[in-house]
Amino acid sequence: MGPDPNRPGTDPAAKSRRTARRRRRPKPLRREVPLRRSLLLRLLAVSVIVSVCSVAATAYVVVRMTAVAIREEQGQALADDAKAYDALLGYAARHPDWSDVRGTVSALARRTGHRIVLTVRGQPRPVADSDPEPGIPFRPPAKPTAVIDPLAVNPDLLPRAAGDRIDPRAAGPFLLPRDERDDLGALAGRLKTCVERRTGVDVRIEREPSGRPRLLPPGVSATSACPAAALAEPTVTERKALAVLNTLVATCLTHRGESAVALSLDAGGRPVAEGRGAGRPQVSSCVASGRAEQLAPYVAPAAQLYVASPGRAATTFFALSPANKARIAGGAALVLLVTVAVTVLAGIRLVRPLRALTAAVQRLAEGDASAQVRVTGGDEIGRLSVAFNSMAGRRAELEQLRKAMVSDVAHELRTPLSNIRGWLEAAEDGVVDNDGNLLASVLEEALLLQHIIDDLRDLAAADAGELRLWKVPVQVADVLAQTANAHRAAADAGGVTLTVTADDGTLVDADPVRLRQMAGNLVSNAIRHTPRGGTVTLHSRAADGTVRIDVADTGAGIAPDELPHVFDRFWRAEKSRSRQTGGSGLGLSIVRKLAETHGGTVTARSTPGVGSVFRLTLPLLPETGDDG
Repeated sequence: MGPDPNRPGTDPAAKSRRTARRRRRPKPLRREVPLRRSLLLRLLAVSVIVSVCSVAATAYVVVRMTAVAIREEQGQALADDAKAYDALLGYAARHPDWSDVRGTVSALARRTGHRIVLTVRGQPRPVADSDPEPGIPFRPPAKPTAVIDPLAVNPDLLPRAAGDRIDPRAAGPFLLPRDERDDLGALAGRLKTCVERRTGVDVRIEREPSGRPRLLPPGVSATSACPAAALAEPTVTERKALAVLNTLVATCLTHRGESAVALSLDAGGRPVAEGRGAGRPQVSSCVASGRAEQLAPYVAPAAQLYVASPGRAATTFFALSPANKARIAGGAALVLLVTVAVTVLAGIRLVRPLRALTAAVQRLAEGDASAQVRVTGGDEIGRLSVAFNSMAGRRAELEQLRKAMVSDVAHELRTPLSNIRGWLEAAEDGVVDNDGNLLASVLEEALLLQHIIDDLRDLAAADAGELRLWKVPVQVADVLAQTANAHRAAADAGGVTLTVTADDGTLVDADPVRLRQMAGNLVSNAIRHTPRGGTVTLHSRAADGTVRIDVADTGAGIAPDELPHVFDRFWRAEKSRSRQTGGSGLGLSIVRKLAETHGGTVTARSTPGVGSVFRLTLPLLPETGDDG
């Protein structure tokens, strides 16, 4: 008893085909990805590197900002110290002692926010303390903030100090009494009015520490004809003080073996040496020492200035102590931990859809045409999932089309081959005579078979992009006339009227052979589907940079649900696939491919019971006119 052909798996040929298919199947993808190639591990590595770089960059920025803050705070402290030093130095220059300095110290403390303490050597208690601690005596640091001495100014804290380091506010015996100040003030006012009237320059009066007025800008009175010499004359008080200073300077120079010099007052009322030898170093030294000796009884004694934070709390900055280092390490570790945790969660969410997509791809490779993946979001992976689903659906559609194509080709080839075989078997059996009629019938079927094969070859070449075109400027009217002449006999035989209306001078860049083939396929298709007494019309016109070739017929038309499929391969309006109307079922498909190869399109519209219109649209040559 032989194998039952109706039972699956019992046919040896089918079993052999299944074995061959299993051998051709691709090997399944590996289920596990090596750890070193894991996307999650790579994401973690990148995250750790980024985190370390971020922590390092943050630490660097913090250190830099801390250093800048320290420098700014130090600069602010230095500025506060300079303000206190200048204010107390001015007090010392105008007072012979420190008895009334407490009010000045308190005001400075409120303005700077620091504790200010002033001490004098030889005195057990500070002469002034802005924030004394009850019951706790002040213990000065080893080094004072500054030494307040108007006769020895610190140029680092007061850059505007004079070259002899004597504070210019220390007037001493050169301080003018009220009557002399009033007289000089009135004289300066008259001189100001005179100078402004003669020069047109705005002049202002400035009082020197001694009370002597001075016109500004400097030298403005010298450019006018106003009597400025009277303002420069020393007063009685200044002459007395200047005489004492001359004596002191002369004594100093005599001790050093130098010749005496004369002293006078400059425009600001300050003593200066004049005459030959005034610029000698010994003269400058003696003048400075003489001024210091003369001013000593009129200024406060040298005092030590201490500036500190309130409550004697020292200013502290961020230090890299073990505790601070531990805090930094803990903060960095916390940042790394949070970053890694977030990265793991993000990586898991990222890898999960990728694994689902990999599984779907593996199913598709194993032959499951229905493999799909669920779209979980609108990000890149979601878009990839959508693209995969579209690809899988298109693959299933193409597989179905391929099967239908094979079935259609087999069906189309079977009919002429069956006819040829039937005629030959009938001749061999003596049923029909082996004469010219037999040869004509066999030749007709062979030509039809050759026509189908040629159409399939053209479609295959067009699909592969290997269809060669020899483009030249072509007159559309000539091509349509040639096409009509070639199909005139078929139209007359079918009782169909064939007419042509075309614009003269319309040029397209096309392959003339392929253009005639497109027009001929459309015309032959229209003639076959137009009943006796009908009309087929070829019409062309230029519009919008294109040429539109219309092939209209008065046939039965095409149903609306069938119209989208007219350019499909082997499509026929007759569901029985009858060959009574002729054709291979590939003509319209070839027209669409050739039109696309020329950069054009082909469309169809139809009204059942009225007829159909097929429009071929091709681009005009650039120099061709457009009649709209």
